[in-house]
Amino acid sequence: MCERHRTDPQVDMSSGVDRCAHPGPCRPADARRLVERVITECCRARHAPCDSHVVSDAQLVASELTTNAILHGGGMTDFHVDVVGRGVRVCVSDRSDRLPVAVPAGDRHGRHRDGGRGWPIVCRLARDVQVADLPDGGKCITAFMPLT
Repeated sequence: MCERHRTDPQVDMSSGVDRCAHPGPCRPADARRLVERVITECCRARHAPCDSHVVSDAQLVASELTTNAILHGGGMTDFHVDVVGRGVRVCVSDRSDRLPVAVPAGDRHGRHRDGGRGWPIVCRLARDVQVADLPDGGKCITAFMPLT
């Protein structure tokens, strides 16, 4: 089971900003489903269509961040997705203080290397990516993607 920094859904209606949020899953496939559900529910509540490309991009970012947390970050400690204004924000926390890095596709001998493409995918699809240290150790990566 994942440890979570936040366990309750956050719905902030007092700020005047339309914000929908849910606590998260422990596996990449669950993260993809949750991202789709959150975006779809918020679009439905706004009576606005959801762009399928935006949903797919947000799902891919969530999947890459959760996979990286599991494989390289000592396990995921929190996942959060919310729609704020005209964008979707995905936050993934893990136990590692190490910053994410892009790994070249080949080694110094020209041999193909598996993996290493998740971080560049996240950086390309997200309009804004932030990495923050957590008070008790580990980090939180936040990626923001526009909904339009």
